[in-house]
Amino acid sequence: MKYIQARFILCAMLATSSVLASAQVADWNETDSLANKKDQMVQVAFRKVSQKDLLGGVSVVNVEELTKKNYNTYSLDNMQGYVGGWNGNSLWGMDGDNAGYLVLVDGVPRDADNVMPSEIAQISFLKGAQAVVLYGSKAAKGAIVITTKRGNVEGLNVSVRANTGFHVAKAYPEYLGSAEYMTLYNEALLNDDPTAKPLYTAEQIYNHGSGLNPYRYPNINYYSSDYVKKAYNRSEVTAEITGGGKRARFYSNVSYYRNGDFLDFGEAKNNMTDRFNVRGNVDVDINSFISAYINANATFYNSKSAKGDYWNAAATVRPNFPQNAAPLIPLDMIDPNASAVWELLSTTSNIIDGKYFLSGSQANSTNAFADSYAAGSSKWTSRQFQFDTGVNINLDKVLKGLSFNAMFAVDYATSYSTSFDNNYAVFIPTWANYGGKDVIVALTKEGNDEKPGTQNVGGSSDEQTIAFSGQFNYQNTFKKCHNVSAMLIANGYQQTISAQYHRISNANLALQLGYNYQQRYYADFGAALIHSAKLAKGHRQALSPSLTLGWRLSGENFLKDSPVVDDLLFSVSGSILNQDIDLVMGDKEFYLYESVWTQNDGYSWYDGPAGKYTISTRGQNNDLSFIKRKEFSANLKTSLWNRLITADASFFINSTEGYLINQPTFFPSHLNTGYLAASFMAVMNYNNNRRMGFDFSVNANKNFGEFDLSLGVSGTYYDTKITKRDEIYDDAYRYRKGKPVDGVWGLQSAGLFQSEEEIKNSPEQKLGSTVRPGDIKYVDQNGDDVIDEKDEIYLGKGGWYGSPFTLGINFTAKWKNFTFFALGTGGFGAYGMKNNSYYWVDGDDKYSAIVRNRWTEETAATATYPRLSAKSSSNNFRSSDYWLYKTNRFDLAKVQITYDLPKRVLRNTFLREFSAYVSGANLLTISKERKHMEMNVGSAPQTRFYNIGVKAVF
Repeated sequence: MKYIQARFILCAMLATSSVLASAQVADWNETDSLANKKDQMVQVAFRKVSQKDLLGGVSVVNVEELTKKNYNTYSLDNMQGYVGGWNGNSLWGMDGDNAGYLVLVDGVPRDADNVMPSEIAQISFLKGAQAVVLYGSKAAKGAIVITTKRGNVEGLNVSVRANTGFHVAKAYPEYLGSAEYMTLYNEALLNDDPTAKPLYTAEQIYNHGSGLNPYRYPNINYYSSDYVKKAYNRSEVTAEITGGGKRARFYSNVSYYRNGDFLDFGEAKNNMTDRFNVRGNVDVDINSFISAYINANATFYNSKSAKGDYWNAAATVRPNFPQNAAPLIPLDMIDPNASAVWELLSTTSNIIDGKYFLSGSQANSTNAFADSYAAGSSKWTSRQFQFDTGVNINLDKVLKGLSFNAMFAVDYATSYSTSFDNNYAVFIPTWANYGGKDVIVALTKEGNDEKPGTQNVGGSSDEQTIAFSGQFNYQNTFKKCHNVSAMLIANGYQQTISAQYHRISNANLALQLGYNYQQRYYADFGAALIHSAKLAKGHRQALSPSLTLGWRLSGENFLKDSPVVDDLLFSVSGSILNQDIDLVMGDKEFYLYESVWTQNDGYSWYDGPAGKYTISTRGQNNDLSFIKRKEFSANLKTSLWNRLITADASFFINSTEGYLINQPTFFPSHLNTGYLAASFMAVMNYNNNRRMGFDFSVNANKNFGEFDLSLGVSGTYYDTKITKRDEIYDDAYRYRKGKPVDGVWGLQSAGLFQSEEEIKNSPEQKLGSTVRPGDIKYVDQNGDDVIDEKDEIYLGKGGWYGSPFTLGINFTAKWKNFTFFALGTGGFGAYGMKNNSYYWVDGDDKYSAIVRNRWTEETAATATYPRLSAKSSSNNFRSSDYWLYKTNRFDLAKVQITYDLPKRVLRNTFLREFSAYVSGANLLTISKERKHMEMNVGSAPQTRFYNIGVKAVF
């Protein structure tokens, strides 16, 4: 009897059996008809849980159902529009310090962008600490669990989906033409020195502006239709095959897509990216108590591009580039009698289209245009192979409710670049004018044409992931009301990345114990014993515990027969997670607890060879420990009026404690010297951050005759606060403690200086450049009559981990065989800094249209941009509220109309189902700063995507 009791106690500490991977999944937040189904299964850490028993900190999207009305090209595309807690960048604002959330695909750490929406059944967003505790250290900032589709027992089913569409540019930066640029550059020279001689003469400016000879006097617009297409194509084909019987089932997915590019000249015409993928998932029931599965996936990426960085050149190279020469010049501009010119051109093989030669200058012997035509091309190749297998053993014969699960996975990814690297010659023209016509009378050759024909291989990298988990599960019900569950888990994975000496490792033992009484009162305990090699021996283990309590109020007598409340579940959780992902100092993350000594050349005390000295650069601290996430959260789930409305809301507050510092200000200063650069100070756990916020998701579903309407609203709000900091500032107003973690700091501006007298009567601005009228004036915060870095103050939240408040709205309307779907997302409450090269212009920079609003004596009263300078203007171009803007925006992210052909029409055909749809993505942005937010500088433009697709099921 004692043996039986002992065995029962042991097994009660084990885990609930995972339902076979082929189990159907659903979403609490799903607004389709599945919302009316009960007892859906939700994938959480190491198990599936009935939706009815899901306690909180988890949001789920049924991607398989969503794809029927919303075609996407990325697995996490706009998921903030369906669930709370995810803002498109982080879970509960926990991302961004040194590492972010963990992504698991079928239980294995993998990239979210290597699985397409057509392959996915369900995505679970594990936000709360209690939801991720079993995963150990690497999931301390949340986890996104992607579950791929499985086979079924409905017989052979073949589905083919084809899509094609066009990416259309939203906006391009606007830059000044040659004549305007040259005029304003002369102005900039005079602003710096009123006695300076203009660089460009009036005749030169006229010639560049007139357009009479754009080859001798160029006015290059990099965004012209001569070089950039209005749109490029993306096409995709996907075939899915499922089938099987009671003993074995399979799912397979074969897909291919190809993207084009905006550039429309030279080798860049052939720029493209494509992806071919094959996935196969198989489930087998070996006998009545053993089942197994095998998943395999192979993905082949290719990306081909011309040489050169065109978009960077578009943002940096001036329109009169280079002086007196366009990048391509027609042969018919050459004097027919200039035999030396023709003879010199015979030495090049780069005559473009038989009409143009490549031009340049000594200072610009290469350019983005010539690169595309003559420098060759490169191809990036990536191959990813993923394999995982698992076994599920029912041990009811040993103990009712006992089972065992194990999983093993091996992934391998490799990538490399191949290229043909050519050198080319450019020709510097000498112009003359005969009878009013410009002709080239001489050429100077710069460089040589060299086409080795050798394919070069470089940029090789590889990555291997090995993952394993084994778990005993126990689940049973006693006296029809006491529901007990448990899991005992051994889990780990290791990633080997080329050029990194230390592998990324995660290893832990985990325990889950669960109990509920009649699905009314819940208690769930989770704990993980983690290990980290980043810490000293004796400090490498830590226990992360979590406790969740739940109460189903709708099961009580006062709500049991309510005509309003169908279900109402309230839960609270308390957790302490230990993690090592933020045990990073600069680019170092191992052996930070050890002291470091080094030997350098110099003239100081030494032992050994003359001229050597030995110094300490870091002290030892064997007590360095894990960083802790201490969290309290509460969750409320409800269903009202026979599921007319479903809602899910969470509140959370967590403190992340023990971030590292390496030069504590509270240590004696003699332990750290500037020269020689020596230190006896150790790396320590010290800084703390707090995050607090809430998320919600509300869905309404209603039928009106032939109309089915669904509306979903979701949101996430979080606030960050520094609660402890090793401050290095003399002035209290500069203290980071009490301010947001994502705070933007800078100077407070007070307009633009209007005169030399005003500059003389103001605090001296020691910011690296001479101050003149038209420069930004700043506020002296500490009253020392000097403007410098000590006058920087807090300006606003930067939203580094996502907007402080994220909003999502999705709407579905069905009428007969038509489905209309719309999705909107918004982000509010953060600030950004207009600090890229489009706004910060000085020296020889390219001038954007923003400088038209510059300060001059004539525009002093209305100017919104500082004066121009041909020198460095570090006084103006630094973080300050002058460049600050609100990032508030609302985006119409998606609209799709789908038509499903009536099945009665297909009754006597080989088709089971047929659908056609049209959609548009990233259609509209509503924001005061829309033009700025839609404009990319130095990279390809943002796009709207218009798509048409069909789906057929056989």
